[in-house]
Amino acid sequence: MSEYTSTDAALTRDEMAKLVAADIPAGAFVNLGIGQPTNVSNFLTSEQGVTLHTENGMLGMGPVATGDDIDEDLINAGKIPVTELPGASYFHHADSFAMMRGGHLDVCVLGAFQVSGGGDLANWHTGAPGAIPAVGGAMDLAIGAKQTWVMMGLFTKTGESKLVEALTYPVTGLGCVSRIYTESAIFVIDASGVTVRSTHGITFEELDAKIPVDLIKA
Repeated sequence: MSEYTSTDAALTRDEMAKLVAADIPAGAFVNLGIGQPTNVSNFLTSEQGVTLHTENGMLGMGPVATGDDIDEDLINAGKIPVTELPGASYFHHADSFAMMRGGHLDVCVLGAFQVSGGGDLANWHTGAPGAIPAVGGAMDLAIGAKQTWVMMGLFTKTGESKLVEALTYPVTGLGCVSRIYTESAIFVIDASGVTVRSTHGITFEELDAKIPVDLIKA
């Protein structure tokens, strides 16, 4: 793991996506979840040789489509228009889920409502009355991928930490998250605990005071 670093300003969503893209191993097969993770596709380089998978049945997805590149029949699981790279292939939804459940994906990047210090993930339902649950393939991805990373805002609109001691929302997967990318800090979760790799617009000490989880400084 790299040594702890810090910046004066919080990360933008593009900066977060760029960091995630840079961390993805060369040649990896990767699924990007709905929301913030979709943006990661815009920062992958051809030299990395990463192959993107979408759960609605595509391998070889390229960056998000804009302008004349938009084809309404070519979308990802979040219904966002995307591009295809040379060699892209298409297949049945059931085959796509077999890839997800069979351990064939190296990394999945998901959004989250909460992540616990033990790597438990909640990202499909807040449990609020009237809220519409949207699990999609999140459970299959969280447990089926070799590594599960999360991109999320670190705090709720009322200032509560989304990195928590124990989940209070319905569980997606237990002990599955190994990295968390937020605007304020990047976290690595492993057997030693929760390590802060970097902070952005906040000091480690300020972060430690706001997060109800024991933090380790890289």
